[in-house]
Amino acid sequence: MRPALAAVATALSLLANPGFAAEEMLQLQTATGALHGTLLRPDDAPQPLVALIVAGSGPTDRDGNNPMAGHNDALKLVAQALADTGIASLRYDKRGIAASAAAGADESKLRFDGYVDDAAAWAVQLARDGRFAAVAIVGHSEGATIAALAAAKAPVAGVVSIAGPGEPAAATLRRQLAGKLPPDLAERNEALLAALEAGRLVDEVPPALAALYRPSVQPYLVSWFRQRPADAVAALRVPCLIVQGDTDLQVSLADAQALQSAQPACRLARVAGMNHVLKAVPADRARQIASYADPTLPLAPGLAEAVVPFLKGLARR
Repeated sequence: MRPALAAVATALSLLANPGFAAEEMLQLQTATGALHGTLLRPDDAPQPLVALIVAGSGPTDRDGNNPMAGHNDALKLVAQALADTGIASLRYDKRGIAASAAAGADESKLRFDGYVDDAAAWAVQLARDGRFAAVAIVGHSEGATIAALAAAKAPVAGVVSIAGPGEPAAATLRRQLAGKLPPDLAERNEALLAALEAGRLVDEVPPALAALYRPSVQPYLVSWFRQRPADAVAALRVPCLIVQGDTDLQVSLADAQALQSAQPACRLARVAGMNHVLKAVPADRARQIASYADPTLPLAPGLAEAVVPFLKGLARR
């Protein structure tokens, strides 16, 4: 019965992916447990390029969904769009998140460098898989910085940064919170940010700021705040593409321009009307917030049109 059940499962997988892409669950073994990912492989491409898709910050899973922000399936839609054009992809839950939660169960031990090492290890595993012609890394938001850093540690053909920040995370957080906190809390927030930027942990955190700065997450924040996204892109020695939507309320076109200035060899593609979760949404706050929890919205027109030709070009190199 087991071969029969496997055949049924395969058939259901193909039916679930109208672009005739076979879905396969993969694991990456690490010292603290397995990381789990989904490989989407077009059946009509015998040896395609495979794109390693790296999710953004917080508890964002392999599909781009975040229990605090919403269910939008942004990265799942990216994987499907790539499969429809003959490009394979592997998207995964980062350690401590979703199916990979057990590998990062102790939050106090998470570090940004660990996420970079995990992405590089996934890329190495894919490079050793004889089914693929080459490996590229596609990072979204914080994942774009991870992608750029991981590219220096793995045999990748190119990097795509989608909505990647151009400034250190502390600067982004400072900008996003500006004017949104009462004066006393704003002053305390700045003191916490400054301490963590300097590598100092803080024992006492106001309850109103605990979600951001609880003691168990501070070691990760210290490791994150020291990252310089523009420097990571400047160090790239493989082709790169920077993609930015112009209705993104979290990362701006100025961020994308800062990345390109750091590495002029990177091409910059601006996607009109695309927000941070890669959907076509105007710069209206209410509609933006709603889009973060709407998986029925398709990818913004222009995103796949920018990414696919770049990846196809890598496959031909």
